[in-house]
Amino acid sequence: MGAFELVDTHTHLNDAKFADDVADTVARARAAGVTRLINMGDTLESSAQAIVLAHAYDGLYAGIGIHPEEARPLTAADDEQLSAWAQDERVVCIGEIGLDYYWVKDEPTRELQRRMFIHQLDLARQLHLPVCIHDRDAHADTLAILKREGQGIPAVLHCYSGSVEMAREFLRLGCYLGVDGPLTFKNAAKTVNVVREMPLDRLLVETDAPYMAPVPMRGRRNEPAFVRFVAEKVAELRGLTLADVARQTTANACAIYGLA
Repeated sequence: MGAFELVDTHTHLNDAKFADDVADTVARARAAGVTRLINMGDTLESSAQAIVLAHAYDGLYAGIGIHPEEARPLTAADDEQLSAWAQDERVVCIGEIGLDYYWVKDEPTRELQRRMFIHQLDLARQLHLPVCIHDRDAHADTLAILKREGQGIPAVLHCYSGSVEMAREFLRLGCYLGVDGPLTFKNAAKTVNVVREMPLDRLLVETDAPYMAPVPMRGRRNEPAFVRFVAEKVAELRGLTLADVARQTTANACAIYGLA
């Protein structure tokens, strides 16, 4: 494994942009020290594909869930399918779930997102799984729902984009915070402050590949190998070595997601 190992705790190799080169992408990740990664589902179809990939490659795991941009009333059949998948040893969380108000401005659709988020939180509680949460421009509602409906459910705020003050509120609930390529962008002052001040034992590094490639790969298709650049930025901000950050964030990933 070399001097360090990293976990990309949020990626989407089940995305069509990786249809032709998953094996090569996984190989590049391993060469960069990324020994494990979690493919998150955002629909039932992509959740199924995440499980297929998890069984096809060592070190790959799956999240299953329905993204807020895919908001729709969940049926009993949906619950049965998610519950069945949750029994798979390669499934480590319900995710990617949550709220996204960036694209959605009308209140009825936002209310549907909230209902779907609460529904999947309840499912995670029943299945004894952690959750991976998408929160875009919806920090207050996400926090309120977690306080009311998420008690006792281990949770990750994926690609955290809120303030230091809001981060403290999520941390008080026991949440972990994930950081991605945007941490390396020039306009990342808010996230930079969060990373400088938050406890290192609650931090995860992610790519959200194929989206949001970090500097110096910005503009390219993102991939799990690039999580190293996120970890390097964390090390720079915290005055640590890359090996230090890799060791702690890997331990964090194993703790929250129960990785082998």
